[in-house]
Amino acid sequence: MLARVRRPPPILTAELVGGALASAGLLGVLAQGVGLGPFGIVVGATASAALVALLAGAPVDALGPAGRVTLVRGVLVVGVTALVADPVSTPALVVLAAVALALDGVDGAVARRRDVASAFGARFDMELDAFLLLVLSWHVAGQLGGWVLLIGLARYLFVAAMVVLPWLGGELRTLFSGKVVAAAQGVVLVAAASTLLPAVAATALVAAALAALLWSFGRDVVRLWRGAEVHPVRVRRGLAGVLTLLAGVLVLLALVTPGDVARLVEPAFVRVPLEVLVALVLAVALPAWARRVLAWLAGAVLGLMLVLTLFDLGFSAAIARPFDPARDAVLLTNAFDFVAETSGPAVGVVGAVVVALLGIGLVVGTGGAVARLARIAAGHRAGALRLAAVLAVAWFVAWTLSVQLVPGIPVASRDTSIRAVDRAAEIDAGVRDQQAFAREAGVDAFGEVPDDRLLTALRGRDVVVAVVESYGMAALDDPAMAGGVRAVVDDGERRLGALGYGARTGRLTSPVAGGGSWLAHATLLSGLWIDGEQRHTDLVSSSRLTLTRAFHQAGWRTVTVQPGTTGPWPEAAFFGLDRAYTHDDLGYRGPRFSWSPMPDQYLFSAFDRLERGPGAPPTMAELVLTSSHGPWAPLPRTVPWESVGDGSVFGPEEPQRSFQSIFTTPAPQVRDDYRRSIEYSLSTLYGWVERQAVQRPDRAPVLVVLGDHQASPAVTGPTADRDIPISIVSRDPAVLDAVADWGWADGLTPDPATPVWRMDAFRDRFLAAYGPRP
Repeated sequence: MLARVRRPPPILTAELVGGALASAGLLGVLAQGVGLGPFGIVVGATASAALVALLAGAPVDALGPAGRVTLVRGVLVVGVTALVADPVSTPALVVLAAVALALDGVDGAVARRRDVASAFGARFDMELDAFLLLVLSWHVAGQLGGWVLLIGLARYLFVAAMVVLPWLGGELRTLFSGKVVAAAQGVVLVAAASTLLPAVAATALVAAALAALLWSFGRDVVRLWRGAEVHPVRVRRGLAGVLTLLAGVLVLLALVTPGDVARLVEPAFVRVPLEVLVALVLAVALPAWARRVLAWLAGAVLGLMLVLTLFDLGFSAAIARPFDPARDAVLLTNAFDFVAETSGPAVGVVGAVVVALLGIGLVVGTGGAVARLARIAAGHRAGALRLAAVLAVAWFVAWTLSVQLVPGIPVASRDTSIRAVDRAAEIDAGVRDQQAFAREAGVDAFGEVPDDRLLTALRGRDVVVAVVESYGMAALDDPAMAGGVRAVVDDGERRLGALGYGARTGRLTSPVAGGGSWLAHATLLSGLWIDGEQRHTDLVSSSRLTLTRAFHQAGWRTVTVQPGTTGPWPEAAFFGLDRAYTHDDLGYRGPRFSWSPMPDQYLFSAFDRLERGPGAPPTMAELVLTSSHGPWAPLPRTVPWESVGDGSVFGPEEPQRSFQSIFTTPAPQVRDDYRRSIEYSLSTLYGWVERQAVQRPDRAPVLVVLGDHQASPAVTGPTADRDIPISIVSRDPAVLDAVADWGWADGLTPDPATPVWRMDAFRDRFLAAYGPRP
């Protein structure tokens, strides 16, 4: 009968608890003495938990005297790690690291003198040395460059290479020169970390240490090659390791990637997902069949969440808000049409196919990644539980201290679970929003006003609503752009003032930013907050009185000129328009200017030709100026008005750009292109108004000039508001006096004290100012 082999018990609990308490005490001293912050405490606590988890599985009765010295070094390394994570005190970091290095020779000497040397003790000492070098090299790399990390990674790269080249794990006699080189690494890194050396000297010293380390590793590789009888290469095992690594990276990215481009910075990825802890425990606890089913299901959901996060990033970069799958699905078709128009149909089709394949691939790939990691965790139960314990300590400490490296993104992460619940709730929210919108639309203060009482104060006058694409308050307030734009506005105010024009200017908050112009137009004209496609669809199928319909019912001829619309526009009937001029109706024969189908100057010329001839009735027109639409370059040149003709006189001075180019062009250039496009659109508008005042003084129009929304965050930055300027311009003082109680500033520039209204408030205020109050 075979005797049962008894494995030695693990390390004494008292020693483990003692090491953990010592680490906690050291972190407390550092926090009080040198101001160690919450993130440093979290990292230190995690390092301490990792140390305990490593020792908890050691097959020895006790650490012994040499192991206790090494454990003291481990506590010091915990402190060093905390100070590297939160570098509040270089002297403290240097002192702790120097003491830890000095003790490196003590534990070995104690082991030899007491004759208690063991394979575990040697491995414990070696791994602690390697980790300390990694931490120190990370710190010094921030001063001298990323190449310094090679010192800290050398040991781990060598171990990784052993997966593919198993002969690297052969027996190797330690040489004295190798010990000297290894010891020198820590000394050199501490010297460089002290910042006492000049940068040039520190760089030279660290480079020499790295060169010596590479020489030592290279010599050992040659010795191992010569000492091995065979030299197998396990390619499949290496590929499996790479695949596992990629699976882990994919899962972590799915769990921690923020959905807001403003938060897409490196510290946002330094997080501890609670979902990983739960997954590790379940992978160990569940039977194989349940683990496989749950892993694939959870992975597919996680992959879907990653796809939605990528959509969130795209939406936040383009239109400064997250993607709403319940209401924004129709925008995907619009996006395809947009890419096809700006970059060609072939690019649109290829892009759509790539996006579809990428989405499917991420869902399937993430499912497979989670299943693979769960299988590996189940096969290494002890290691998986130790990892879960370490991460649990990190998560709990970060959660207790409310640690955030990026505002609004806690290090103790549970975002994926919350977002999954929120995504499911969005479907119900969409239904409830649709019901709320129906109630809002059912209340119309002007819906029953007789036609002959609408807009009585403007009877007989032409009214033009000129919407300047992407003209937001950033153009007037951002120091990088405001100088040039304000100069154009001031010059326009002077020129128009010389012709008898006055103006009142305020601010409105648009429902959108960066795009979705039609939603802003609908909000302005309907008096309802249209911030999504579902609301827009419900609006245009209703009988809501729009501002253009009010003019139409009051006797004006109502038209719109939308050069960016290249197909049928059935919404014209809802808005109460007698005529909607789209791209094909304007007779333009010149070149496109990136997205803008024609220059703003041609739009005004075509409008004059088509609607402002002799005998034309009073007209209310909405003109959509598109030259300031992204990518804002190239811009058309301004030509004499009499030379505009069919537009063939315009020629691009630069190569055409796609809209996507704003994300690859340097930010200062993008902002400058945007500034110049706003200056062009406003200058062209003021020039047209001057021309009307001279050529048709009896029909000089009343103007409402506004932007539809702020530009893309690529111009404004991710934290800009959604405010846009709006002006009423007229030669008739009575027109301006009618809005005197609005608090708007005189002139074409809003005052900082100007009240800010939501854009949906404009319709009612305008109708009340120029007609009966409800």
